[in-house]
This record gives sequence, structure tokens and C-alpha cells, in this order.
Amino acid sequence: MRISILLVLLAAILWGTTGTAQTFAPENAHPIAVGTIRLIIGGFVLLLIVMSLKQLSLKNWPFKLTIFASLCMAAYQPLFFSAVNITGVAVGTVVGIGSAPILSGLIEWLFLKRKPKNVWWLATALSILGCLLLFLNKESISVHPLGIGMAIGAGLSFAIFTLISKDVLAKKEPLPAMAVIFSLSGLILSPLLFFFDITWAFEMRGAFVSLELGIFATGIAYWLYAKGLQAIPSSTAVTLSLGEPLTATMLGVFVVGETLTLLSWGGVALVLLGLVVISLQTEKATNENIIETEKTI
Repeated sequence: MRISILLVLLAAILWGTTGTAQTFAPENAHPIAVGTIRLIIGGFVLLLIVMSLKQLSLKNWPFKLTIFASLCMAAYQPLFFSAVNITGVAVGTVVGIGSAPILSGLIEWLFLKRKPKNVWWLATALSILGCLLLFLNKESISVHPLGIGMAIGAGLSFAIFTLISKDVLAKKEPLPAMAVIFSLSGLILSPLLFFFDITWAFEMRGAFVSLELGIFATGIAYWLYAKGLQAIPSSTAVTLSLGEPLTATMLGVFVVGETLTLLSWGGVALVLLGLVVISLQTEKATNENIIETEKTI
């Protein structure tokens, strides 16, 4: 269980490099085009690895679940980046990423009849409040209804993606599962590239950013996330993914040279506290289940 928690947190750390990497992208790189290219590269790299290892077998493949998961991930990219473009980084990120754990918990409650424990709500609330404080010293805040709606849509897409992916992973190994899902997601979004200038991706700096986002922040990150997701509830995994804005903030301070206020450092502490609470609770619940199983045997 500890390994699963660590894998999801490592995935969140890799996702957190996205914002810093984009600061090095050419000025004409549109966010939606960046999101599309990262999916295409991530899916293609994973597919190459799977095929080279001869691990791809479509026999008894859960095609319906895979297509739904691919559609969710494809929807997340334009919804999230458009929300950030309309509302600004602060509101778009907090609502988009912060709504995902809440929506994931509600989906599990309503459809899977698994009511989240009070400690989960506490950990999620602490982390979301921390995220809000993290972004208070950043760009001007603009509360736009359309942008808010898109951000919530992005959070819902990620929550459903996690829930469906868990069912896919019950039937297939993480590497081939993510390879197929992200290849399909990239294929679904590829027509969008006809509407944006992508010449920047063929420049040295643009290519470097694209490869970092595609290979590390997408391919490897979601493979780690999938492996961790196999052993923990989807709602817990989504809460742990709140390590992404924490990582982005730390990179902004130590790499980009941004300055945090005292309030933002308080946000860092709250996010860390929330992640520690959910991690310890998940570990405790697993140990209790093991003891109960041993008693039954």
C-alpha cells in the first residue's frame, strides 16, 4: 500500500512539472495545442514500449471502458486549459484540480455505494484550502461562469477517468492499458492541431518542452498513477493527485524564481498536511483489512 501511495505521489510530482515546462515553450505555443501534443507523444511512447516488450494483446480487451476513459482524458485537456485561459491560473487550477477529489468521492458514493470516510473529507478539504492559498499571490483572479463551468467539467473528466481506469486495470496491466488509452486520446484530439500553429514544436526549445511533457509528465506519470491506482480507492488517488499544484508551486519558487507570500507558504503546509492525513488513513485501513483477513483464515 505504501508503494501504491508513493507511485501516485510521484505521478503528481511529474504532473507538477507541466507549468514550469510551459514557461520555456515558445510564445506562439497555444495551451490546447500543447495539451494535444503531450497526449499524442505520451501515448505513442507508451505504445512503442509496450510493442517492443510484446505486452500488447487485444484479446479480451475491455474496449468500451477503454474508449470511455480515452474520451474523458481527451475532454480534460481542452476543458482545463480553456478554463485557465478564461479565469486565470488561480481559479482555473483550484476549481479544476480541487473539484476532482470531491466529485470522485461523490461518484463512488452515489454509484458504487461507497461512502467516503470523514477523514477523507478532512484531508480533501485541507488540501483544497491549501491549493487556494497557494494561488492567492499569483495572477489576477477572474470569476467567469463559463470558465468555472469548464474547470468543473475538467475535474469531472479526471474523476471519471480515474474511476473507469480502475476497472480497466482490473482486467489489464497498467503499461498496456495506459498506452492504449492515451493513444486513443491523442487520436481523438489530433484534429484540433489543424486549428493552431504548431511550428513551435519543431524548434529546438519547443521540441524539448513537448518531449518532457509527453514522455515524463504524461506517459511515465500516468503509468505510475495506474500502477498505484490498482491498490487504492479512486477517490484516494485523486486526492493524492493534489500534490501536483504543490509541486508546481515549489518549482515556480526554486526554478522559475517566483516569490511566495507567507499566506502561500501556509497553503503549502495545508496541502502537505492533507496528503499526510489521507496517506496515513489509507495505510491504516489496509493494515486493518489484512488483520481481519488473517483472523478469518
